[in-house]
Amino acid sequence: MSRNRKVMITCAVTGAIHTPSMSPYLPITASEIADAAVGAAEAGAALVHVHARDPVTGRPDQSPEAFEPFLKVIKQRCSAVINITTGGAPTMTVEERLKPCAVFKPEVASLNMGSMNFGLYPMLSRFKEFRHDWEKPYLEGSHDRIFKNTFRDIENILTTCAGNGTRFEIECYDIGHLYTLAHFAERGLVKPPFFIQSVFGILGGIGPHPEDVAHMKRTADRLFGQDYQWSVLGAGRHQLAIAAQAVSMGGNLRVGLEDSLWLGPGQLAKSNADQVRAARQIVEAMGLEIATPEDARAMLQLKGADKVNF
Repeated sequence: MSRNRKVMITCAVTGAIHTPSMSPYLPITASEIADAAVGAAEAGAALVHVHARDPVTGRPDQSPEAFEPFLKVIKQRCSAVINITTGGAPTMTVEERLKPCAVFKPEVASLNMGSMNFGLYPMLSRFKEFRHDWEKPYLEGSHDRIFKNTFRDIENILTTCAGNGTRFEIECYDIGHLYTLAHFAERGLVKPPFFIQSVFGILGGIGPHPEDVAHMKRTADRLFGQDYQWSVLGAGRHQLAIAAQAVSMGGNLRVGLEDSLWLGPGQLAKSNADQVRAARQIVEAMGLEIATPEDARAMLQLKGADKVNF
């Protein structure tokens, strides 16, 4: 492991997995999302990954109008790379999910490499009381819901966003997703350096065992050689353990309240910045430096914040 390399921290500040009743610290309104992203950047995140929510109910909202208020504020208040989701929520169509990236032309957009079961319903065993009437059915519905991202869907997202100079956080929830990325790379629809975000611990995807992490890295090395930057996210309680393993293997990491509500056993994270600071401690304890936003732009060959549409 090179002592000179820098580690990119991504922070996913709200997402579409957790519902408002699960934590009082989950950002919901545009101002809360903006503050969370800026706080994460100040704590050391080079990239911030953003979703939008209805400001009253907290339900995921993928309309460009929901994104615009906080995108402008984040850009004005910090230099972090802004990464807009094309995942939205599993209840949305791909056309809905694509709209914010088509409108705002971000430096980075997330892209899931396949259709999959995406099981949120086990959270019903831990959370019993809900403030909003959409929350419980949303979780229950994942028992019989598929997150749809067909080859045609992926191609549509790639071609739409690539035309705007947007690069991709390629989310790989299983080994087969790496082969799907290789397929689109062979067709020239996505070009290196690839930014591969390996996701561990979501029900329906690869598990959180250290061997799963190692297998994902070995496979990516074989398929892509030196042409990629590897990052990981561990769902829930696995967040920091998987982050530490990945950093020790030469990777980058992602934290944030989208992926985990927790800072430690039984301890809710009071902010996204808390998780970024915990991740930064891991990086620096290994004698490594965190990447700045400009470092990340160079590592990922991004177009620059001046070329986004917000």
